[in-house]
Order: sequence, then structure tokens, then C-alpha cells
Amino acid sequence: MGSLADLSPAIALGALDGRYRGAVAPLVDHLSEPALNRARVRVEIEWLIHLTDRQVVPGVRRLTDDEKNALRAIVDDFGAAEIDEMAATERVTQHDVKAVEYFLKKRLSAIAPSVEDAGLAELIHFCCTSEDINNLSYALMVQGAVEDVWLPRATALVETVATMASDLRDVPLLAHTHGQPATPTTMGKELAVLAWRLQRQLRRIEDAEFLGKLNGATGTYGAHLAAVPEADWELVSETFVEGLGLTWNPLTTQIESHDWQAELYADIARFNRVLHNLCTDVWTYISMGYFAQVRGQGTVGSSTMPHKVNPIRFENAEANLEVSNALFDVLASTLVQSRLQRDLTDSSMQRNIGVAFGHSLLAIDNAMRGLAGLDAVPTAMATDLDANWEVLGEPIQSAMRALGAQGVPGMEEPYERLKELTRGRRIGQAELVEFVRGLGLPADVEARLAAMTPQTYVGLAPVLVDHLG
Repeated sequence: MGSLADLSPAIALGALDGRYRGAVAPLVDHLSEPALNRARVRVEIEWLIHLTDRQVVPGVRRLTDDEKNALRAIVDDFGAAEIDEMAATERVTQHDVKAVEYFLKKRLSAIAPSVEDAGLAELIHFCCTSEDINNLSYALMVQGAVEDVWLPRATALVETVATMASDLRDVPLLAHTHGQPATPTTMGKELAVLAWRLQRQLRRIEDAEFLGKLNGATGTYGAHLAAVPEADWELVSETFVEGLGLTWNPLTTQIESHDWQAELYADIARFNRVLHNLCTDVWTYISMGYFAQVRGQGTVGSSTMPHKVNPIRFENAEANLEVSNALFDVLASTLVQSRLQRDLTDSSMQRNIGVAFGHSLLAIDNAMRGLAGLDAVPTAMATDLDANWEVLGEPIQSAMRALGAQGVPGMEEPYERLKELTRGRRIGQAELVEFVRGLGLPADVEARLAAMTPQTYVGLAPVLVDHLG
């Protein structure tokens, strides 16, 4: 049997780079290996510009605007040829960041003779340990992935749920607690609960900090002071990191501590878990007939049962959310640990960031597609409500309790009396109205309770949807 790997180098081992590539492709520009090298190139170039602009090293001239533009164009034009060249260099250096340094020194010498003559190439990677470049690169990559890709998709999903909640705010729904019929609500209110929870997590993620550091091999600025003792290296580092759009971390070992990553991944994992809850609830509502999957009928639901339209989008989302969370959880727990001043566990671990985001993004895509194919079926919800008049035992006994507290006679043991009437058996409107009329209630209360139906017993559910804004 021949090897499939021999057929094409493009054949993917993982589903994200194979079957689901289209759904997650935007993340490649932020969290792939080429994206990492492009970010490293950017950081190295900006460090060189920062050093020369601030005249940190005495006697070194500032770069001209044309030279800066030419350097920054290396990042803008970073593509297949540059990826291949850097890979070839790394095969020689056996060190990824050193390959970036050599790549840039070669480019720098070609920009203008004045640059080459000034010997500025030695200021590329000046006083840097690899982690100075890597931590800033990962922070920029994750920031871009979150702000440019993940958050817009997640926000669109939450807006879809919020819109559905608004559209269905008045549609009565038989609630189920512990799987049993319970106090009615509305479909809109139940979706609003999930939208509200997802909105809270989005706000946390929107407020995330992306930290970075540039302080040398063990975070002491040792080489920096040895090379240029008169420079204010903390200020140089702070202004550089903040100039990249990141938050400066003043206290680190060789590595930036990654606590911000753990915080972010925990928040995204929590968003994933709430979304998982939404998927299982909607899946259940579909199975109960409260939603019909009526759009996109060109799809095949079952290979053998032509009547079926399976809720596969929600099931796919569930599975991908679980994979995503497994990765985010291990990233969050592992990245905050480092032996003494440095070990390499974080290096291998961070290469899985894109996979964690990819499975979350794929789940969001599937949930969106699943929701887009749903129509509410109010008649099915009404049928279940009409079959469960016993849920009105709650408001009746609550009204009796209130009257009893006010001294109205004959209101004793309301809970027990309703329990005897309703528990373990079905009752209809006639039995309930007969019961109410025999309680000796004040006329206005009797009329109100006798007129109540499971469809109207929804409390403030429709109004509560408005909290979504």
C-alpha cells in the first residue's frame, strides 16, 4: 500500500488544515508558523528603528524615512519566497530566531549603501535574547487573531442570538427543570439568558491585556548596561513595547510570564462553554419540535432516512468547542509555569495556540450556520403548554400564601392542597378552574387565577429580554 503522504505535501494531518480549512483560513495570517516569522521580522525591524530614532547607541545615526519605509516593506511584502528563504537559513542555523536575524541583515545591507557603511546591521537583535523577540511576536499575533478574526465572528454570533431572543420574546415556552415541566417562560427570554452570558464574556475578552517585555537573557538588562551604561534601558524598553501597541511587563525572567495568555484563554474557554450550553439547549429544543430545520433543504440529513434533517451544525460545534477548550485549558495551566529563569515548555506549547483558536472559530461558524437554518414552531410549544396545566399550581398556591399572610381565612396549607391536586397526574383547564372556584378566594383574585393559562403564565419573561439592549 502506498503512502498518502507521498501524494502531496498539501495533504493535511489535522482537520483544520484539511476538511475545515476554509472556515479557519483567516487565522493563518495571525497564528501560523509563517505568521510567527513575519511577526519576528516586524519586531526586529521596529527595535532597530526604535534604537536609532532615540539615539540609544551613541554615534549611530538615525535612519531616513525612506530607509524606514524600505525596512517596513519587508514585513508588508513577506510571502512565499521569504518563507522558503528563512526555512533554508534555519536548516543551517538550527535556530529559528537566528535565522530571522540573518535574513534581516541580508536585507538591510541591500537597502542603501549608507546603511551598510554605517554598520547598522549589528543593531539588529541588539542585546536581545530570543525570547525578547518571541514574546512580543506572540503577543502581536494573538492580539491580531483576537481583534481581527475571533472577536468579530464571536460578536456576530452573539448578535444573532440576541436578535432571535428579541424576535421570540413573546413566544410562550414550557420550561423544563431537571427535565420535568416547570414554570412557563418564553423562548426569547431563554435565548436572552444565553446571549447575556456570552456578552459578558465578550466584554472580558475585549478588555484583555497583551503584555510584552524586552529586557535580556534573565530580565536584568545586563547586556544592555554593559554595552551602553548611560542609557535609560527601562524607558527604552517600555516605550518600545508600548509603541507596538502592547502593555509593558517590567518584571520577568528570561520569558514574559504568559499570565495574560492564561487569563485570555480562560475567558475564551468560558465563552466556549457558554456557547456549548447554547448548542445543547438548541439541539434539545429541535428534538422537542420547538425549532424546525427548514432552510437549506438541499442537505442530506440521513443516508438512509430521507425524512431526517439532523442538527449536525450544533453537534459539530459541540465537538470543536470541547477540543478547543482542552487546548485552551492546557495552554492556560502550562504557560504560567517555568523552571527557574527559563525552560522550553512554553515554546512547544505556544505552537498550539492557533489550533485552539481554530477549533473555537470552527465551532462559532457551525453554530451560526445552525441558527441560520432554524424557524421557531410556536404551535409545538403551545401544544406542550396546553398539556401541562398542572404548572399553574405554583401561582395558585403562591396567591393563597399571600392571602393567608394578610389574614384571609381558608388559605391554610396551600402548597399541600395543590400538591394533592397536581402531583403525579395530568389535569386540564376544567379541573383547575373548578379547584380555584372552590377555594373561597376574593372575587378579583379568583377571576385572575381562573383566567390564567400556561401560555399567559410567563411573568416578566418578555420584558426581561430588553436587558440585552
